[in-house]
Amino acid sequence: MANTCFLAFAILSSVLSVVASQLRPLPAAGLPDDLFSLGIAPRIRTDRNSTAKASTDFGQMVKAAPEAVFHPATPADIAELIRFSASSAAPFPVAPRGEGHSWRGQALAPGGVVVDMSSLGRGHRAPRINVSAAGAEPFVDAGGEQLWVDVLRATLRHGLAPRVWTDYLRLTVGGTLSNAGIGGQAFRHGPQIANVQELDVVTGTGEMVTCSRDVNSDLFFAALGGLGQFGVITRARIRLAPAPKRVRWVRLAYSDVATFTKDQELLISNRTGLIGFDYVEGQVQLNRSFIEGPKSTPFFSGTDLARLARLASRTGSVAIYYIEAAMYYTEDNAISMDKKMKALLDQLSFEKGFVFTKDVTFMQFLDRVREEESVLRSAGVWEVPHPWLNLFVPRSRILDFDNGVFKALLKDANPAGIILMYPMNKDMWDDRMTAVTPTMNDDVFYAVSMLWSALSMDDVPQLERGNKAVLDFCDQAGIECKQYLPHYTSQDGWRQHFGTKWRQIAELKARYDPQALLSPGQRIFSKPVEASGIASA
Repeated sequence: MANTCFLAFAILSSVLSVVASQLRPLPAAGLPDDLFSLGIAPRIRTDRNSTAKASTDFGQMVKAAPEAVFHPATPADIAELIRFSASSAAPFPVAPRGEGHSWRGQALAPGGVVVDMSSLGRGHRAPRINVSAAGAEPFVDAGGEQLWVDVLRATLRHGLAPRVWTDYLRLTVGGTLSNAGIGGQAFRHGPQIANVQELDVVTGTGEMVTCSRDVNSDLFFAALGGLGQFGVITRARIRLAPAPKRVRWVRLAYSDVATFTKDQELLISNRTGLIGFDYVEGQVQLNRSFIEGPKSTPFFSGTDLARLARLASRTGSVAIYYIEAAMYYTEDNAISMDKKMKALLDQLSFEKGFVFTKDVTFMQFLDRVREEESVLRSAGVWEVPHPWLNLFVPRSRILDFDNGVFKALLKDANPAGIILMYPMNKDMWDDRMTAVTPTMNDDVFYAVSMLWSALSMDDVPQLERGNKAVLDFCDQAGIECKQYLPHYTSQDGWRQHFGTKWRQIAELKARYDPQALLSPGQRIFSKPVEASGIASA
């Protein structure tokens, strides 16, 4: 009996030993062995399954495998990982990854460690979204890993909401704030980064810093729009405002671009909201898409699209332009909202009879792209390559851009995807932040986003050539565009992109990430930084 028990114990011990060895992360060839003796080692995954998932992003244009994926439980875990790398004889790159919604490999860490930010939101007794509804200036503290749609749900329970939204809500707080965060409310409230009061940031030296406009302000302004180059945003304090209950959502059709842009600029010139729209964007629909594109959309019925196609044919326009706008209201002021809407539409010069209206809840409006995503997923055209191009174009050159791009380069094209085109007020952007806008003296600039989907890999080279042709045209025509969510393959390109901000950015990089560990997929700094040397190079 004793021998039998001993044998069973030995077998059990052997099994447990094997299981434990399988759970323990295996050292990766490109990472220091000492990393796997740290207290955070059990949260490091080196198996091929984990690294494969972190080897590409939403764009599916770039593939680069990390050596490991890290699943932190707390911001302190991220700080420990970065400190180890920064002090190591062989530093390795570290890239925070939220939803991986970049498209040029910006969220990748080839040969390094990808930090799965979503792990911060798991298993916490204290929520990582905390709403402070009391006082004259309500706010929400949200973890950098939190999705904006979850922030919205949490704040709506208090009758509040952030003031500015990206069009797609399945993005993380830290991800959009590292870029700027733009949408149809930005003309009045600025980008999302202009509505942040405080940040918690883990720098490239592994220091955990709380910063604001008044405390550690250089890091605060650097991290907002900083493309992940100066630190990992682990918490943001965001201003809130009373949330409406409902939204009157309209699209107005134009066949003439000059009239379209004139009306857009009229709408964004009224920022008080007393008699204006709360949201203003715009779209461009190329003529061939009426023939070869979908016969209905989540917004337009088949009958609507047929009418629009006839409008394009009758006017001879190469595209139809839409102002997309929204007016917020509650049940108590629905009648006055109707009067405001009529008075506002009477000021505009859209094609007579081409007003398309929906009445939806505030949540349905903000999360509207979710319905389009469902349609694309069901058709198998969501998880495909996305060679997107986003530009900021000065108002004084927007008609030249339209003439050279939509009426020439894309005149006979029908790429899958949508084109956004809408103006923003430049004075709503804080120039102390890292994000850049066109440097011309125009007080308005346009966001032009060509959000292409490559339905097969054969489409990618053609779409890429088209994007290059757009950039070449702007360069040759002297149209000073700035890329939003930028991508450059050389430091010269980045130096030109940042312009007069370049020296300051190099100095901040040398201070907060001197080993150039963070977000290497941006390809801005590829080696350790000495501010004096790189700024003058």
